Amino acid sequence: MKILLSSHFFHPCIGGTEEVSRTLACEFVKAGHEVKVVTRTRQESVDDFPFGIIRRPSPQQLIRLVRWCDVFFHNNISLQTAWPLLFVRKPWVVAHHTWIVRTNGRSGLRDWIKQQAAKHALNISVSKAVAKHIRAPSVIIGNPYRDQMFKRDANAVRERDLVFLGRLLRDKGADLLLDALSMLKQKGITPRLTIVGEGVARESLQRQSTRLGLDQQVDFTGIRTGEDLAALLNTHKVMVIPSLSQETFGLVALEGIACGCVPIGAECGGLPDAIGPAGVTFPCGEIEPLARAIEMLLGDEAALARYREAAQEHLRRHKTATVAQKYLEVLERAAR
Repeated sequence: MKILLSSHFFHPCIGGTEEVSRTLACEFVKAGHEVKVVTRTRQESVDDFPFGIIRRPSPQQLIRLVRWCDVFFHNNISLQTAWPLLFVRKPWVVAHHTWIVRTNGRSGLRDWIKQQAAKHALNISVSKAVAKHIRAPSVIIGNPYRDQMFKRDANAVRERDLVFLGRLLRDKGADLLLDALSMLKQKGITPRLTIVGEGVARESLQRQSTRLGLDQQVDFTGIRTGEDLAALLNTHKVMVIPSLSQETFGLVALEGIACGCVPIGAECGGLPDAIGPAGVTFPCGEIEPLARAIEMLLGDEAALARYREAAQEHLRRHKTATVAQKYLEVLERAAR
């Protein structure tokens, strides 16, 4: 099968959707399919992939590529690459990883066009929340995680309590987590927290930590990636994901679960799908339920063990090869 994959952003850009695009393209090639990727991302390094990458194709190039393929797959809908389908009839599959809205949360003309266009495609949604958002039927396939990198280390000593992993922005809710720690401290409960990541909110979070008297409990590590990050996660018991925004999925939860962390996540968007039976959730933005969940898990080793055992089947459904095969089933159905 000849698969043309459209990914607006792609390597060397770093991000969840870009990583999924790269992973799926590699897995499609492994399965014996011919893949070409079109992207708006400029080249900043030598491409070393088992598939062709066409960056910023001309209109003529794009039409030729659409004619070449057996199925046109959009990893997030893009009007900039979808327009040739008005002239060349090809099976079209769209995977939805984001909300179809403007950055301010409102819908504009382009969003309305995308919603209408999706009715002419076979659609994949990364969570139940996203499936509810788009105005067309879709198959729900959760995102894959890098299972060769994020996994439990049997020799790791899980001596640290809590870890937060993400960009340090207001809508990621790290300030809510610090408030929950302050509430627990008043009860004499003082778990240690590692905050992994960078962002514009770092200085305000450090000031908040000092103001609440938490500096002896909170460590800011900056950005960690790859095997270094996996090793760090393996030293923690609980991952906290206190997001204040409507997450479309929550890949960070899978990475934490794979490394043996039990997640506590906000009931926002698709985050509960990513956590599944491997952790607990709390009402979005509420400090007291978050504090109770932290107290409960850190005080009950048996509960931690039960959640880790439940994680095994949940993780199997999100392994790279498993997710890629589910995508291929949809692509093959479209091509037929």
